[in-house]
Amino acid sequence: MTDFSPPPSPDTITVEASASTGTIQRRARGFLALFFVAIGLYTLKGFLPALLWGCVFAISIWPLYRRAELRFGRSDWLPMVFTLAVALIFLVPVSLVGVKVADEARSALEWIDDVRNNGIPMPEWVPHLPFLSAQATNWWQNHMTSPQRLSHLLHSVDVGHGMQMTKQVGSQLARRGTLFAFSLLTLFFLLKDGDSVIRKCLLGSQRLFGEQGESLAKQMISSVHGTLAGLVLVGLGEGAIMGIVYMATGAPQPLLFAMVTAVAAMIPFLAWPTVGLVALLLLAKSSMIGAIVVSAIGSVVIFIADHFIRPALIGGSTKMPFLWVLLGILGGAETWGLLGLFLGPAIMAALHLLWTLWTEVNPRKGVYAEDKES
Repeated sequence: MTDFSPPPSPDTITVEASASTGTIQRRARGFLALFFVAIGLYTLKGFLPALLWGCVFAISIWPLYRRAELRFGRSDWLPMVFTLAVALIFLVPVSLVGVKVADEARSALEWIDDVRNNGIPMPEWVPHLPFLSAQATNWWQNHMTSPQRLSHLLHSVDVGHGMQMTKQVGSQLARRGTLFAFSLLTLFFLLKDGDSVIRKCLLGSQRLFGEQGESLAKQMISSVHGTLAGLVLVGLGEGAIMGIVYMATGAPQPLLFAMVTAVAAMIPFLAWPTVGLVALLLLAKSSMIGAIVVSAIGSVVIFIADHFIRPALIGGSTKMPFLWVLLGILGGAETWGLLGLFLGPAIMAALHLLWTLWTEVNPRKGVYAEDKES
């Protein structure tokens, strides 16, 4: 007997079609959004470092800006003042270093010309070395005091090569200046519309990642603040202390080397070569006591900063082991350059938080988070 079942009602067919159409539309919107995000990032790839630097600047000075805004009120002048202050913080030292480098470059060219003609005279301390003094004296007299031997080493240093390198440096400075200007422009608008940007970012993170999205964002922001205090401020402190030591021991160009030491000290373990270079220059000036003082004080300052102060500042704010912070700093600097000093710890802070949330104990069931589904 044939089974004549009634056909499905039109309402049922309409509901199934609309549900399927809605799923397809949601997926299409998701792929379309990813496509435009990818093509937007590709379009702005040349300016992404400038935008990221602007975000780092804004996150770093946001607490200070909020206090100033609460005291003086909200206006367009306040973000402009903070933006100009950040610009001066970078431009003034760079200008001083540029003037000093230009003077030293001219002196270096004159020194090279004198060396080609007369050789390098032997320092007074070489014959008085505690060991191997005779061998060092003979080597210096045979290799360094002979203009013919030194001219072979300096044959590649000429005016044409110097002019070509000057053009390359000029083009790089122009590009870096343009990116820095866009970073300041980004900083201005982030400060001006900071409340709206924060509110929308929190709303977007909650929609995408739920309640843990806000915790993730706060952890990354804390890592930027901790990196600012642990790297930049500690590095500036090391540079200031060593600058006083350089002036007290009579080191050449103490202000310039103090700035170089401050910048190098922002990366862990990188201040050692700078202090060693100053000690060698003092030895070349026959100031063995000054070289010993610079080496000793520099070793103590760098050891205390890298092993006690930095772990307390960065690890205390990010709530993660200093090994994670160190890996983030070094890996970020190698991958992203100076920008990686802030991006690396932020990425590691996010990974550490995700690892903590994944492995934390469930207080209700007394089991680990990864065992909830089993």
